[in-house]
Amino acid sequence: MRWLALVLLAPLAAQAQEAPRHLPRDVLPGIGAEDPRRAVDRREMPWRALARVQHALGGRCTGALIAPNLVLTAAHCLVARRTENLVQPGSLHVLLGYERGGQAAHAQVASFRTGAGYHPGPGSPAGADWALLTLDRDIAPQDTTLPLMTSLPAARTPLMLAGYQQDRPEVLLADTQCRAIGVTSAGMLLHDCAGTRGVSGGPLLAAQPGGGWAVAGVASRAAAHAALGLAVPAATITAALR
Repeated sequence: MRWLALVLLAPLAAQAQEAPRHLPRDVLPGIGAEDPRRAVDRREMPWRALARVQHALGGRCTGALIAPNLVLTAAHCLVARRTENLVQPGSLHVLLGYERGGQAAHAQVASFRTGAGYHPGPGSPAGADWALLTLDRDIAPQDTTLPLMTSLPAARTPLMLAGYQQDRPEVLLADTQCRAIGVTSAGMLLHDCAGTRGVSGGPLLAAQPGGGWAVAGVASRAAAHAALGLAVPAATITAALR
């Protein structure tokens, strides 16, 4: 599994926020030759729990509402491009159910927590690329939030990945027909979901036996020329939050 991840994910696409829009689609990372992504209805679950996360310095990513005032995203989404430092919480905005300039709810971030050992730049632990944002208020009822899986999804578990992506940042685009491949030696979840810049921080979603959806992982990196990526497993995050 380590060999497969190294071969298919090298060179890795740059993490994080949306890249300049002038790049043509054929160089977008994480998509591959055929694009399976489709626009989804932000008013329906599980998409109702997704939000656009952005800061005043121009970065945009995706996040998932896991409690009425908590949003899970990728830690690298909180890094300012110019300074390469983490932004201040107050500069972060969460737009729940965003679409074409409107949203179901909006809140600022009061504080955030990143994975242990995370720091901008090379050398940061791969499994630390997650951030939990505490909002300044509740923005949705509990029944429109997503639970976190406490165990790793088995290989070939069906998954979905959606986010506010570089080529169509005004709507939610989702790959609803992808799967888990396995877990790397670094503890990252390898998957074949299509998603490009802007999907960082988006939840990998897995159906639950009793119905509904849960977060299996947080999108972190994408391959340069294939529908393939790495995510921080939700099980890693739940263990850290205990």
